[in-house]
Amino acid sequence: MKTKDLFRASGIMALGTIISRITGFIRGILIVAVLGTVLLADTYNVANTMPNILYNLLVGGALTAVFIPQLVKSFSDADGGDGFASRLITSVSIILFALVIVGVIFAPALVRLYAPEFFTTGFEAEKEIAIAFTRYCLPQIFFLGLFTMLGQVANARGSFAPLMWAPIANNIVGIILFGGFLLFSPAVTIESITSRQIQILGWGTTFSVVVQVLVLLPVIRNVGMKLRPQWGFHGLGKSFSLAGWTLIYVLISQLGYLVTVNVATSAAVRSAKEGITKGVGYTPYTYAYFVMLLPYSIVTISIITAIMPHISKLALEKKVEDFRFELLRAIKLVGVITVPSSVAFLLFGPLITQSIFIGIPADDSRYIGYVLAALSIGLVALSINLILLRGFNAFEDTRTPVISIFLINLVAVAISYLSLFLLQNQWVTVGLGIAFSISYLVGLPFTLWLLKKHTGQIKIREFSGQHLRLLAASFAVMLPLYLLVKYLDWVGIALSKIARLGELAVIMIVSVLGYLLAAKSAGVEEISMLRHLKGSILRRPETTE
Repeated sequence: MKTKDLFRASGIMALGTIISRITGFIRGILIVAVLGTVLLADTYNVANTMPNILYNLLVGGALTAVFIPQLVKSFSDADGGDGFASRLITSVSIILFALVIVGVIFAPALVRLYAPEFFTTGFEAEKEIAIAFTRYCLPQIFFLGLFTMLGQVANARGSFAPLMWAPIANNIVGIILFGGFLLFSPAVTIESITSRQIQILGWGTTFSVVVQVLVLLPVIRNVGMKLRPQWGFHGLGKSFSLAGWTLIYVLISQLGYLVTVNVATSAAVRSAKEGITKGVGYTPYTYAYFVMLLPYSIVTISIITAIMPHISKLALEKKVEDFRFELLRAIKLVGVITVPSSVAFLLFGPLITQSIFIGIPADDSRYIGYVLAALSIGLVALSINLILLRGFNAFEDTRTPVISIFLINLVAVAISYLSLFLLQNQWVTVGLGIAFSISYLVGLPFTLWLLKKHTGQIKIREFSGQHLRLLAASFAVMLPLYLLVKYLDWVGIALSKIARLGELAVIMIVSVLGYLLAAKSAGVEEISMLRHLKGSILRRPETTE
């Protein structure tokens, strides 16, 4: 895959992701403004996260990992892959529908599993609200599955942009929903929120996912795929066999996330019992994670989505050296953005969150920044791990990565529980961020070692030199700015929210320009490639076809 073609595909997706994340930020800010960051927000966020957890746990991870390589193979069928895609979509849709029914029936058990402290004496309202939200949000599972399957069909046919642009429609619906709610019901609490208001927020959130699916329907017609309900499992045996190991992979990953949610909500309830109502809990973790994923989503997922069909073809043709080159190139290209982003989040996390989450008290938004700083340490390792995972998937090896994710989650779970028992309740959520980062840093060398069965040994030093130069360039520019900000705080210069936003804007502009100059001076070749990305973003989407 030529570099300019990669940048064309990933550039358009990056633009879509940027707009999606901007609208997602606005939606997130409105959600925080409506629900706050403590227990009421936790009831909604736990419930709204549940469909994603169950979907990824039972179906989603398998679809993403297996669908494209198998679909690329099916293009050689007499019908061009239409039958394979139709049978897979029909079979998975039935599974998803059944999953929704079972989930709605057992919603109380799901809430107890993820937020057991809601079932303690004195928190009956939180429990009932969380169960109600969960039942209204669970139908999202079905539509998330449809969105993923239709999106993967479009990707396999070379249409990358729609999968990144469709979530914008989702976010716009969410902005209207929570913006209108904030306008007409500006001060809801656990005690004052009504059943009708819970229904509006729950069903409205699910409707936003439905809209996201509807955006993709005309795209499927345009790429020439003729999909229709088609029963039977002919040709799906290998797909489901490969998916079996992916389900185990996702199961381990989601069990680790279960611990994160469990520990965070436990810390929130315990803090409430102590009279602490600022910051701590699952909601600060959710929004810090959301901010941390911004560069990850814009760059890592865009580039990986663009190269996945190509590296799947290289794997099928057993062109190991070309395959290895593509993986290393992806790691280096992603590092150009993720390395400085991790440094920025580490140094300026509280400033960033105070500037963007303006509808809540300063202590709450600052706390989200502390969690963001803790998560930032693992951002680069997380991005590289995703690239390596897609490498395994291209070789249709879904079993080996299970070993890696088991180690990663074992480390994360151990540190998470240590945080719960050793840290003060108000700092447990920050401890969860540290647990996340350490787990991926520990797991990265092991994942590289496991991949050698397909590519030969990929050593850290093959990309660490470039990453270290990027890290040095980032700190050289940002550390003086950080010290200046700390000095201004130390001398007691108080800034308004608008002035603080301006301060962040100046820091970002100076940091970006300084970083580009410093990294180029340090001999990082990939910096010069950013102009291709910029040009690709400005081109029309049709150039990706």
